[in-house]
Amino acid sequence: MLPDALKDHASAAALDAKLPDAITAGHAERNEPTLWIEPALIVEVCRFLKDQQKYIRLGGITGVDWLPADPRFEVVYLLHSLDRQDRLRLKCWVAESDPYIDSVTGVWRCANWYEREVFDLFGVRFRNHPDLTRILMPSDWEGYPLRKDYPVHGFKYTYQDESS
Repeated sequence: MLPDALKDHASAAALDAKLPDAITAGHAERNEPTLWIEPALIVEVCRFLKDQQKYIRLGGITGVDWLPADPRFEVVYLLHSLDRQDRLRLKCWVAESDPYIDSVTGVWRCANWYEREVFDLFGVRFRNHPDLTRILMPSDWEGYPLRKDYPVHGFKYTYQDESS
């Protein structure tokens, strides 16, 4: 359901008309529209916004850890329509007990690296991702450094030279 504050936003209204179950909440603080999206519909929503509403640029994907809330994680998508110079932020909740959401790499190829970063730092996994491997931390690293329950001083890590 589209919140009243976003009824005048053309793309949000078009999305609500096309996929009425997709928007679960939203707001437009400081003239920056944000839509909370049903996680199961994120790929369909992104495809519609890119193809029909011309949000051809994915500016980034990031995560937020809301520990101790449940669902714990928020995955944030930053979209940009170059034609209209319009920005739109999408957010999806992901539970710690099932930290999975579908990959949008089929919509924007650049999502590949952004999703790997969210996986690497928060532990959120992206279904159908072509190469969901660590991108910032060593491949044998344990844990996810941007989770709020990660030790402040980290874990003791011993470098292992993989070439030997």
